[in-house]
Amino acid sequence: MKSDIRVCSAWRDRHDRPVYSLSETCPECGAPTENSAPAPYNPEDPYGEYRRARKRRLAEESE
Repeated sequence: MKSDIRVCSAWRDRHDRPVYSLSETCPECGAPTENSAPAPYNPEDPYGEYRRARKRRLAEESE
């Protein structure tokens, strides 16, 4: 899912706080904006295998 809320890509250098916008450019400094949402998962997640196994066990128990 793509987030509509974007954040100024240069806010650390140009602003005191993050500047959010819905447009492709920052309304205060004109720098490009980037997606503000975090990645949905980390492919290098060391606990993902355990979480999926637990989810399968819970699904089997509820059947």
